[in-house]
Amino acid sequence: MVLLQLSAGRGPGECQLAVAGLCDVLVREAAADGLAATILETVPGRPGLLSALVRLGREDAEEETIASWARSWEGTIRWTCPSPLRPGHGRKNWFVSVTRVVPPRIGDLGIREADLRWETFRASGAGGQHVNTTDSAVRLHHRPSGLAITCDSERSQHRNRALALTRLRLTLRARAEAQAQAGAQERWALTVTVTGRGGGAVRAYAGPDFTRVR
Repeated sequence: MVLLQLSAGRGPGECQLAVAGLCDVLVREAAADGLAATILETVPGRPGLLSALVRLGREDAEEETIASWARSWEGTIRWTCPSPLRPGHGRKNWFVSVTRVVPPRIGDLGIREADLRWETFRASGAGGQHVNTTDSAVRLHHRPSGLAITCDSERSQHRNRALALTRLRLTLRARAEAQAQAGAQERWALTVTVTGRGGGAVRAYAGPDFTRVR
C-alpha cells in the first residue's frame, strides 16, 4: 500500500480544478499499468478539490514496485489551460503538489493512546478465494474529537490500522487549519506548499482533457 496526497496548497480555484482532474488521470494511468488507485478521501474546494488522498496497490505487486510507480508522480505537476473560471485571465499555468504520505505512529499524532478506541470486525467482500476469514477491518474512535474512521480496504488488520491513523492525522490537521485560519482555501494546506514552476514540474498536462505533454 502506498498513499499519495494531491494538494492545491494555497493556490486559486484553478489549482483546485487541477487536483480534481489529476485524480481522474492518476486512476486511469494506474489502471493502464496494472495497478489499482482508490481515492480514499477528498476535501472539497470552491470549485474542484483542495486535496485528495489516494491509495495505490495491487495484491500480487511488491511494495517497491508500487512505490517506484508512485515516485513518478511525486513533486509538482503543472496543468496548462486557460482559466475555466476567469475568461480572459492572463495566467495559464496551474500547479498541484503530490506527496507520499507515510502512516504515522500514535506518538507522532500528538495524542494520547488512551484517547483512542479500536474496534475490529470482519471485512465484507464479494467472496471467492480472497474473502476475509479474520477480523481484519478496523474502526478507530478518537474520543476528544468524536471522529470515527473505518478502514477495511486492506487484507491485514495491521495495514488497516495504519491507514486509519493516517486518515485521523489528516482529518485532525484539516480541522486545526480550519480553526486557526480564516478562509476555506487554506484549511487543507497542511504543511504542503506547492513549489516549483516551469521546468521544476515532474509531470505536465494540458487542456481541459488533461493530455500529458511531459
